[in-house]
Amino acid sequence: MTTIAKDEMEGMRPSPLQHKHWLETWRPGLSAAAFLVAVLLVWEGIVRTHIWPPYLLPSPLTVLDRLWDGLRDGSVLRAVTSSMRRMAIGYSISIILGVGLGVAIARVKLMEETIGLPVLGLQALPSITWLPLALLWFGLNDKAILFVVLLGSTLAITQATTDGVKNIPTLYFRTARNLGASGPGLYLHIVLPASLPHVITGMKLGWSFAWRSLMAAELIFFTPGLGHLLEVGREFNDVAQMMAVMLVIVMLGLTFDRLVFLRLERFVQTRWGLAQRE
Repeated sequence: MTTIAKDEMEGMRPSPLQHKHWLETWRPGLSAAAFLVAVLLVWEGIVRTHIWPPYLLPSPLTVLDRLWDGLRDGSVLRAVTSSMRRMAIGYSISIILGVGLGVAIARVKLMEETIGLPVLGLQALPSITWLPLALLWFGLNDKAILFVVLLGSTLAITQATTDGVKNIPTLYFRTARNLGASGPGLYLHIVLPASLPHVITGMKLGWSFAWRSLMAAELIFFTPGLGHLLEVGREFNDVAQMMAVMLVIVMLGLTFDRLVFLRLERFVQTRWGLAQRE
């Protein structure tokens, strides 16, 4: 083999740096896949020990088969559409209310002395405990569900926004005022951007609280939704359907977290200099 051919073959081989970059790129996905496979193997192993009968602990293949049946007949898609519609409406309103209240509590002394304390105290109260009152106030309809979703997320967003605005350095406000910023411009260009990392954290917490509140509320409502589909499985002792719906709920939560909040967090970290660019 000539020297030129050897050099060409060596040039085609991946360098150590390329190999390391490949490992760093794919390692999170490979680790997650390996863990998932391990969980499925343990699950299947427990099923084969027959500790519980198959109708109480179905195998992973049985759950996936039931999920496929739900996708094929459209019941899962209809439930997902109904639940996500309620979530979109309630969560969007909670973002507007939460950010507005948070800024007001942090910047207006009277708001902090009056509304601030109830907001802080009500966070210790699980939002699902408001469901009985919501049923009495609004009846057995979507308004009661939206009310519970609102309470599940608004308080978390409000508190995170309040903390974010309070943690803005005083130098920012002095510099902005010296440059002529005041009124709405001060909040638009200084307050909201500087507190955005905290706001995103509150939005992420608010999403998780609202999602759980929505599922809990739908469990008792005779209306299309993932929670109701879960309750139907319980009524018919169909554990496979219940697990399939639980899998859909988990996957929707993970998908929203990865596609929305993870990207927002990375953007803010890069834009605000909280993380170094690779």
